[in-house]
Amino acid sequence: MLKVGTSSPHTRLAPVTDWYHGVPVDDPYRWLEDQHSSQTRVWVTEQNNYARTILDSIPGRDRIRDRIRELLDVETYDSVIAQGNRYFFRKRRPGEEQPSIYMREGPAGSDELLIDPSARGTGRYTAVKPLRVSPNGQLLLYEVKQGGERTGTFELLNIGTRQRLPDSLPRGCLRGLVFGPDGNKLYYSHEGAVAERPFYRAAFEHTLGTRFAEDTELFCVGENRDLRLLVSSDGINLAFHIYSLVDTAQREFIVVRLEDVRSRSEFRTIRGVVNVRLVNGRILALTDHDSPNRRIVEVKLRTNGCHELIDVIPECDVRINNWFTVNETVIISYIHERSHRLCVFDLSGRQIGEVPLEHNETARMIGACPDQSELLFEAESFTEPIGIFRYGTQTNARTQWATRRVPFDGSLYTHVQVWYTSNDGTNIPMFLVGRNEIVHGQRVPTIMTSYGGFGTSMTPQFSVFAAFMMEQGCLFAVPNIRGGSEFGKEWHTAAKRQKRQTAYDDFLSAAQWLIESGRCPKDKLAIFGGSNSGLLVGAALTQRPDLFRAAVCMVPMLDMLRYHLFDNAHFWKEEYGTSEQEDDFRALLQYSPYHKVKEGTYYPAVMLVSGDSDQNCNPLHARKMAARLQAANASPHPIILDYSEFRGHSPVLPLSTRIDALTDRMAFLCDQLGLTTE
Repeated sequence: MLKVGTSSPHTRLAPVTDWYHGVPVDDPYRWLEDQHSSQTRVWVTEQNNYARTILDSIPGRDRIRDRIRELLDVETYDSVIAQGNRYFFRKRRPGEEQPSIYMREGPAGSDELLIDPSARGTGRYTAVKPLRVSPNGQLLLYEVKQGGERTGTFELLNIGTRQRLPDSLPRGCLRGLVFGPDGNKLYYSHEGAVAERPFYRAAFEHTLGTRFAEDTELFCVGENRDLRLLVSSDGINLAFHIYSLVDTAQREFIVVRLEDVRSRSEFRTIRGVVNVRLVNGRILALTDHDSPNRRIVEVKLRTNGCHELIDVIPECDVRINNWFTVNETVIISYIHERSHRLCVFDLSGRQIGEVPLEHNETARMIGACPDQSELLFEAESFTEPIGIFRYGTQTNARTQWATRRVPFDGSLYTHVQVWYTSNDGTNIPMFLVGRNEIVHGQRVPTIMTSYGGFGTSMTPQFSVFAAFMMEQGCLFAVPNIRGGSEFGKEWHTAAKRQKRQTAYDDFLSAAQWLIESGRCPKDKLAIFGGSNSGLLVGAALTQRPDLFRAAVCMVPMLDMLRYHLFDNAHFWKEEYGTSEQEDDFRALLQYSPYHKVKEGTYYPAVMLVSGDSDQNCNPLHARKMAARLQAANASPHPIILDYSEFRGHSPVLPLSTRIDALTDRMAFLCDQLGLTTE
């Protein structure tokens, strides 16, 4: 194992004391919140240099890189859109840094290149993605991003001529764009990254060939940073979806016929639903009103200006995860017993079919052509990479549209499900994945992850991260901790807001079980996670550092007393609460990882990953946490920060950068767990 001979960089202390509801809280590294200061930039450079001295000297690193390249540098397909008999999608061929946008005529046609991001001459961090195709099949709307930025620019391509139209929206967030029936008009809602009124929420009508400054405003909800305005259509009606990011009870839809779109008197308001689908002039909606597991209703607009919700598919004991309309059917995604089901109903609510899925598959519906009887979905498992499939509602047949051929022999691996008891007596299920000969009881190094928030369920998914570690003989553990929706809404609310610690208790109990049951040696357990899962990793390693040998904490939130003050993170206050509310503050202070760091503690090896372009989980969290852990750590294990100018929350980095990044993480974990990679 690598012996660290270089001390971590010194970080100056500049303590700030905040008072929250009469309680003083110290923040020794507040100055690192300023991303653009010269002092922060020097500090970041020193941290990256320190990380490189450790990562570049790990034995077996070249072999790790070669294997990571084999696993990542394969042909990939994603972002498929169906329009008529055409498919539009992204494809990256082996050796290419970024995927390009292609078109295919029919499911078995040849792939025709439409847009190659490298041809723009703006560098390997430029990424493109198809978003929408006009009903007449002549125009393609696509997004252009630089690095991991959250915002993008939006352009239009004439598919027949392969020429880009002069109509384009500047960098920002597009909240919905609808093509008019004849393809000559656009209806959209756009939040510009640089705008005189950045929180002005409105929808506009644009005529192709004119300046966007001349567009007609159709609908406005005023200036409110907490509101979102989305636009959708079925070619007959136009729907404006208004919802609050901080209060889910504040939702409403405004529906108007396209032919009357300029007549405000025709706008009809619908309240009490989560989202709507406009189907051949009918309004179908998903609602959780008086139905926590959700139901599908038809909205009937009455002449008195009111509306009526009529059940189409009633609530059942399993929560609706997602839904699509395909021709005259509704397809609903459920997660039952931690397995996915895609059930097909007619518009009377009668189940008429089910998409064929393997028991261990995770399926995600990704699209449907409105006038075709076909659903597009992705499916994967712990041992099988993502494939894209077509399902015909009339034939009840599933056919493969594209696959990702990763050189990984899934037949050598299997998974089992076990149950363990959390500290409050609740039984929690957990997936264990690994080689056939070890998954049933051998004591081996183990790597564990979970999520525990926002109702996100942990189901079987293929991961190069996990695949590589399993090839090294590790067990991969995924507990279904509370905070997800594996067992309905109550499983989510059990670890929400002031009850957040429940998710961390479940995760720590899983770690304890792995060690005490003899599955994992005490000094061979590693954890990893990103975003909300990065917060989970931060909470676990600061509350029970003795349980873990190593941790990879990616694009996390870690200062939970100040998280809501940056970018748009205040939108998540319903999930976490904020320090502005006394009850929330006391709960946050008890687990906020940055504030749980204690001087003289024997911490595991920690790799923090973040970058300048992250506007979801601001990189200040990783910077401040790295400084505080390095100063407090009493163990010989390294605390390093892997930081990039281009890294953000969006997974659009070029292939070579992804290979380098994953090589670093795998080398770090293999070294810390004592795995032989030569």
